[in-house]
Amino acid sequence: MIRVFYGSDRVRISSEIKKLLGEDYEIFEGEKLAVQDIMNICQGVSLFATSRKILIKDLTPARKDEGSNDAPGVDYYAELLKYVDTPHTIVIWETNVSRKKSFKDFCKTKGVRAEKFEEKRPFDANKIFAVVDTAFLDGEKAVKMLSEIEDENDPYMFIGLLTSKLCERYKYSRKEKDKQAILELAQLDMLTKKSTIDPWRLIGGFLIRLSSI
Repeated sequence: MIRVFYGSDRVRISSEIKKLLGEDYEIFEGEKLAVQDIMNICQGVSLFATSRKILIKDLTPARKDEGSNDAPGVDYYAELLKYVDTPHTIVIWETNVSRKKSFKDFCKTKGVRAEKFEEKRPFDANKIFAVVDTAFLDGEKAVKMLSEIEDENDPYMFIGLLTSKLCERYKYSRKEKDKQAILELAQLDMLTKKSTIDPWRLIGGFLIRLSSI
């Protein structure tokens, strides 16, 4: 199998590469590869082993081999499709991926597993607090607001901020509904740690209930 990693979270990608390849592996710079190199990488063996551990960095800039007289304009991803059954452990790390169709087709090929790792953007506490305030008035609207910020937040840290917000509300209001919201939030916290249900769905259900407390 050939693994492909791309996205902005370079720290996590580096960690995944180390898990797969360990500390000792061969590195090839994609933009310096010739067409023949692709075949050598996927089929060749080393002097001391029958399988190799290989990292190819940034194959995207070398998609077209413009410097080869024997095969000008060859698409490297199309070339790699010939060798997906390689016995070697091959990882491709693309730091800047174009929308080229051949890359997308390559990632969907049997024998290729592509994963995207994006960095989480910093929390915007104001957006999260706005979701809570809205939930007390309109649960459905709050869930819609939640869907717009899910990708940039971790659900468990989100619950932590919810706790902070609701405790602050109760501190100044001393209203029974705010106290009840904190009790339900405690149940939500336990449920997200034990249930196999997507935590965002559980949070959405909690926001719906807030409007009826």
